[in-house]
Amino acid sequence: MGVPSLGCHCGVCSSSDPHDNRTRPSVLLSRDGHNVVIDTTPDFRFQGLRIKLDQLEAVVFTHSHADHILGFDDIRPFNMRQGVAMPVFASEETLAILRRTFAYVFDGKPTVSPIPLVTTHVIDGPFELLGVTWTPIPAQHGDMAVFGYRVGGFAYLTDFSFVPEKSKPLLFGADDLILGALRDTPHPMHQTVAQALSLVAELKPRRAWFTHIAHDLPHQETNERFVRDGFPQVQLAYDGLSFEVYA
Repeated sequence: MGVPSLGCHCGVCSSSDPHDNRTRPSVLLSRDGHNVVIDTTPDFRFQGLRIKLDQLEAVVFTHSHADHILGFDDIRPFNMRQGVAMPVFASEETLAILRRTFAYVFDGKPTVSPIPLVTTHVIDGPFELLGVTWTPIPAQHGDMAVFGYRVGGFAYLTDFSFVPEKSKPLLFGADDLILGALRDTPHPMHQTVAQALSLVAELKPRRAWFTHIAHDLPHQETNERFVRDGFPQVQLAYDGLSFEVYA
């Protein structure tokens, strides 16, 4: 829901620490001036404006929940500026939800005003973007199948509750591992902080960043807790975080 959450006045939602202002989770990968975004959140327009994003080569989706797809219409300015359809990569299930949610994009009916122009690509194995290989990482988000992605030394797995054993080698030994860690109390569709820390201990990344964070977790205090608990390589991610990774 983002932090601050609407109508909430808890300590985190009222925090003056800018790290506690959290838009919905998304990642931009850039290489040689070319850009690919993972998920178009409801905050996608604002996120793009904040980093002065003026070119976008493709969109890759993890799954079809509202907080990951509802900014989809905001790819239109890139269509207009670049003069080409936007490649969209997703599972068949996610593409089906996109076609239903944004029927006007896919129904082929003539329109008066511009609509997003896209070409769809079903993810059924590794694919190439930005001149490097993207490897999908199957996981479960409750009873929903979702994808994370491994790109060189970078691995990303946001909304999930369970990682199959066959997927763990794809996450192992990353330079930077971004994992969903919603809160401390259990949730049927998300990892808790303790569960995410257990995965970090197993997967042994150089650094780990926790994302998809509820308003239960204050940024500074939680990072200090990680150090006390023996996880100095783990931090909460924050809006505007950027770092270099090796392909």
